[in-house]
Amino acid sequence: MDSADVIVFGGGMVGLALAAALDSSGLSVIVIDPADPAPRSTIAFDGRTSAVSSSSMRMLEAIGVTAHLAAPGCPIRRIAVADGLDPGGLQFDADDEALGWMHENRHVRAALQARAEAGKNIALHWKSQVVSVDRGEFGVTVTLAGGKQVKAPLLVAADGRNSATREQAGIRLARWQYDHHAIVSVLRHQHPHDHVAYEIFYPDGPFALLPMTDDEGSHRSAIVWSVQEADAPGWMALSDADFAAEAKAAMGGFLGEVSLLTPRSSYPLGFHHSAKITAHRLALAGDAAHAIHPIAGQGLNLGFRDAAALAQVLVEGARLGLDLGDRQLLDRYERWRALDAWSVAVATDSLTRIYGIPGKTASAVRRLGMGLVARIAPLRDQLKNEARGTSGDLPLLLRGLPI
Repeated sequence: MDSADVIVFGGGMVGLALAAALDSSGLSVIVIDPADPAPRSTIAFDGRTSAVSSSSMRMLEAIGVTAHLAAPGCPIRRIAVADGLDPGGLQFDADDEALGWMHENRHVRAALQARAEAGKNIALHWKSQVVSVDRGEFGVTVTLAGGKQVKAPLLVAADGRNSATREQAGIRLARWQYDHHAIVSVLRHQHPHDHVAYEIFYPDGPFALLPMTDDEGSHRSAIVWSVQEADAPGWMALSDADFAAEAKAAMGGFLGEVSLLTPRSSYPLGFHHSAKITAHRLALAGDAAHAIHPIAGQGLNLGFRDAAALAQVLVEGARLGLDLGDRQLLDRYERWRALDAWSVAVATDSLTRIYGIPGKTASAVRRLGMGLVARIAPLRDQLKNEARGTSGDLPLLLRGLPI
């Protein structure tokens, strides 16, 4: 395939989700990624997990991805939020639909790749280096190493938080680093988790405990533990047994004895938000457009919402016979995603800062606030809908409907 309706830079989860969404409605896509996809499905490459919101799961089902999942994932039936181990926390309970599903990143990535490989209108260019990009008046021409050229009316940059495409387009960022590293692993624990996701806030950073499916009779949960940057090397240097003992203490021991199931990994936490997500014949999606603190587990879901909105804009534009790089289509995508992405970014950043204030007075104020939320049903329901990804002007795919 030398030409297509859309060229996507980045074969990660957001880029492949967008390709599958467009393919499902008959648009053709060329995906270009310099990486070798083979190691990506191994736990050594990425041992992280993601809380995929219920609306994101609807999209994955609607575009044929869930049929390729190696494991069904673990439903989240309750989210429990606490300020340390003191009483006075906040709980959100599922009703007829789970609040989200915990999946191992490698399984989601492998399912998306399998769906893309099965697509009738998707050409995958793995291990391909981009030499030049010409976003001209009448279309986009991409030259690859070796001289091959591919063309499309529109280029989508889904090439990660360090997007070279975004930088070359001169799109400015609001960006800062948090003084934290996230340590991630999977624990085996004595007692069942009962499908509860816990977010326990400490002054040094939040401790998230996320339910996973049982494996060979073992109860499992993933952890995302935010620690001070200066302390991260020390946490990583602990023996597995000592680290498990610290994790047990951080969760108050309510899951009984714990041990590590997977090696720990650590990565720095940062924030960025692009001033705009479109330029001439260019759209940004996923981490290329915005990256947030994992405090609410919404980073991947933001990217999937980008993919769902952009796919709908392009498919509906194609049905009207419009040029897919037309400014009015890109403006519609910009308007649709700008407020939602900014709102989530500000909310997660604010939570990070508010819960990082030390002292008994600050903790008492936070517990009072959680108590008020628990008693105000409309506010509680709104927050639950935010976690589920069902608030706002939802694209069709996030409602489980075809475009």
